[in-house]
Amino acid sequence: MPNLSIEIVPCLKDNYAYLVSGNGLCAVVDPSEAAPVELMLKSRGLKLTHILNTHHHWDHSGGNRELKEKFGAEVVGPEKDRSRIPAIDTGVDASTGWRFGEHEIRILEVPAHTRGAIAFVFPGAVFTGDTMFAMGCGRLFEGTPEMMVTSLAKIAALPDETELYCGHEYTLANGKFALTLEPGNRELRERVGEVQAIRAEGHATVPSTIGLEKRTNPFLRTGSAEIRACLGMEAADHVSVFAEMRRRKDSF
Repeated sequence: MPNLSIEIVPCLKDNYAYLVSGNGLCAVVDPSEAAPVELMLKSRGLKLTHILNTHHHWDHSGGNRELKEKFGAEVVGPEKDRSRIPAIDTGVDASTGWRFGEHEIRILEVPAHTRGAIAFVFPGAVFTGDTMFAMGCGRLFEGTPEMMVTSLAKIAALPDETELYCGHEYTLANGKFALTLEPGNRELRERVGEVQAIRAEGHATVPSTIGLEKRTNPFLRTGSAEIRACLGMEAADHVSVFAEMRRRKDSF
């Protein structure tokens, strides 16, 4: 990203928070807990100025209050879910957007995992929380298949080179599921092999890119003839195909 850097902050068991810094500003995206964020800030000599939440779940906002109290950081989250974002200061949505210093940040409203979920689109990068994962998508806790298909399409419409930063290290499990649906996808097979090697060394599999997701994420590939044949849904509509994949993933 121009004039900005991104660093991964592993939290809890498999969560990722992210530090976005530049020009004297530093934001943390989805801090589930404060301690790992504070350690990263100290090691990089950074002072936290903003806390960004993609949705209300505790494993994405549990560090809000402690970090706000320590650093005086501004908490920014979905206006439509303001009542469930701890210590929120600024509510945002697609119409308001947001500014991070000199950068105009686009807000995508992506409900389904939660009713108020949003994604933050920085120059060259998108933070998707639990809406889109590397080779996967979030569970439908507060929405419908139709809502998630629409939300994923908003993210997938970003430029192919856009880096995707998601909320969890679920990539290997997602890839194994994807292979049950589309084993003939050569790039998918190669990607899963690469992910296995990366995880064996204990490294993160993020970021991905929008282009890579469009080629290997089954939830963006409801038109794939192989996936449809696997499901026995050759003539079904896209939402029905998505819903069946999500149903299978829930019990995979």
